Amino acid sequence: MRRSRFILVPIAGLAAAAALAACGGGDDAADGEIDVVTAFYPLTFATERVGGDHVSVTNLTPAGQEPHDLELSPSDIAAIEEAEYVVYLKGFIPELDAAIEEYAADKSLDVLTAVDTLGYDSTEVFEDGHAEEAHTEEEHTDEHSEDGHDHAENEHSEEATASEDASAEADPSEDEHSEEGHDHDEELEGTDPHVWLDPTRYAAIGTAIADGLAGLDDANADDYEAAAQAFADDLTALDAEIADGLAARGGDAIVTSHAAFGYLADRYGLDQVAISGLSPDQEPDTQRMAEVAEYVEANGVTTIFFETLVSPDIADTLAAETGARTAVLNPLEGLTDEQVDAGADYFTVMRENLAELQTALGAA
Repeated sequence: MRRSRFILVPIAGLAAAAALAACGGGDDAADGEIDVVTAFYPLTFATERVGGDHVSVTNLTPAGQEPHDLELSPSDIAAIEEAEYVVYLKGFIPELDAAIEEYAADKSLDVLTAVDTLGYDSTEVFEDGHAEEAHTEEEHTDEHSEDGHDHAENEHSEEATASEDASAEADPSEDEHSEEGHDHDEELEGTDPHVWLDPTRYAAIGTAIADGLAGLDDANADDYEAAAQAFADDLTALDAEIADGLAARGGDAIVTSHAAFGYLADRYGLDQVAISGLSPDQEPDTQRMAEVAEYVEANGVTTIFFETLVSPDIADTLAAETGARTAVLNPLEGLTDEQVDAGADYFTVMRENLAELQTALGAA
């Protein structure tokens, strides 16, 4: 079992660490570049795409590391304090939240403020041992027609609101689950942070980063705006490619090791069935494993997805029990060293995800 290694450092401790690191000095950004600190890979990639040559970006999470496991070093804390801009996702790395509150509250961007977010209850369709029939074939046709892939954000905002309203009206019986099951339900509550897995939301993050950089560097505001638009154009093309690639699929259910793919599912009309909750550190109870196994067998699910930076043990166990295969569906919280060496980026990994989904859902 992989344990979380979050350590909430007291503010006094952060101050001492920052002072110590500052005494040791540090590399300043090159002349004319804005010194930006980012929390983890997708925020780093977006900042580099939008900032271009005008920014010097420091990613706090090294390649190959799960960002949930990040522990800030004294040099990290100093980098946050000395940065001109910090891009992060509030709640994703609690220790980082504390450091930003102390040192960067007035020079940071929480990317969740740039997008409409989804709660777990509105992205997870597997409830009480049954998956809701949430996406009909007609709905798929309407959502991604050949007439132009209408991906307006207002549409998604309405869908998210409807899902949240439906979730709020639900009142499952207290007697349907054991106490252990209730503990599981409580673990699954909260906002899904994996917003970058919806390319349209990721584009909105790029725009927010551009606005923040322009506020610091008005002379290059046009460059940031143009770069954000180019980033959005690339993401729009990817969005259409994924929609087209999944249009002829034979099923909707994706069974994943944890609930990281709610935005992907919401965007493309898929049904996420997560073995465990929003954090990869959560382990499912025996009841949940039995329920998901029953669902897999009853619905002919062929693939159990696990993640690059997380142990595949849970997925392997379920696959062995049900006869399904396992495959990687990458939540893109970070890249491995091998991926970095191979020149992989957000776009190449998302296309790898598409290929895996096509195989799993019979759309290849």
